[in-house]
Amino acid sequence: MSLDKILSISGKPGLYKIVTQTRSGFVAESLLDKKRMTVNIHNNVSVLSEIAMYTLTEEVPLREVFKKVRAKEDGKQTSVSHKDSKDALEEYFFEVLPDYDEDRVYPSDIKKVIQWYNILQANDLLSALDEEQEDKSTASKVEEAQSKAAAKPAAIKNVASKAAASKKGGSTKNTSARKT
Repeated sequence: MSLDKILSISGKPGLYKIVTQTRSGFVAESLLDKKRMTVNIHNNVSVLSEIAMYTLTEEVPLREVFKKVRAKEDGKQTSVSHKDSKDALEEYFFEVLPDYDEDRVYPSDIKKVIQWYNILQANDLLSALDEEQEDKSTASKVEEAQSKAAAKPAAIKNVASKAAASKKGGSTKNTSARKT
């Protein structure tokens, strides 16, 4: 499984994998408790393959950050927990990515990276980091589903406004010519 199929959903704990696409979004399964949920346009979704960390020189893809953590930890869980103190997290992350931008990478971001790495490691998904060529079709399906769901309400509004306009005026003939 590639990082294109692994998601972070805003407001929901942990990571999710895409199971299938639906009309209004897709079905995702939690990597923590294996529960499935439908995800629609109202959810803010981030695909892990599209996330990057700021450094002083460039943005480093999350895949590369995970590779560095895996190399440091020999493929095991991290030596620090995502619940450790801010100073401990920053010290650990400095060892992993020495040139990260301390002004733009917040402690909450470091917590997420460590937590996500540990979830991937617990689910034996670290092999996804080695895939150089990823299938971009899943990411495009997510974007396509979100754009379709966003386009539907606009189309419904146009139909509703046309129906309301036709009811207000009655017929399309000039009503001022009528005499009652």
